[in-house]
Amino acid sequence: MKELQDEITMFLKERNWLDQYNQPKDLALSLSLEAAELLECFQWKTDEIAVKENREEILKEVADVMIYALQIAESLGADAEEIIQLKLAENRTRTWSK
Repeated sequence: MKELQDEITMFLKERNWLDQYNQPKDLALSLSLEAAELLECFQWKTDEIAVKENREEILKEVADVMIYALQIAESLGADAEEIIQLKLAENRTRTWSK
């Protein structure tokens, strides 16, 4: 996953976007907007119809959300794989009511 974070950082540097648009708050806002675009793919449709009609668009929006999540981790100096592993370990100790 670190390679993906590095590739995203290089992409941003190549466009001179890294310093301008790589602040955690701005990235979180952008992630939220991309998540809303993902939700639009499902709006007013059953899962089956949404996936049948919009699968490629859904996957593109999932990628956008993941890219922003990786950028947030990178902007905070965190390794995405490490923080995901830590969160999974924490979740294993939790219980949820049914």
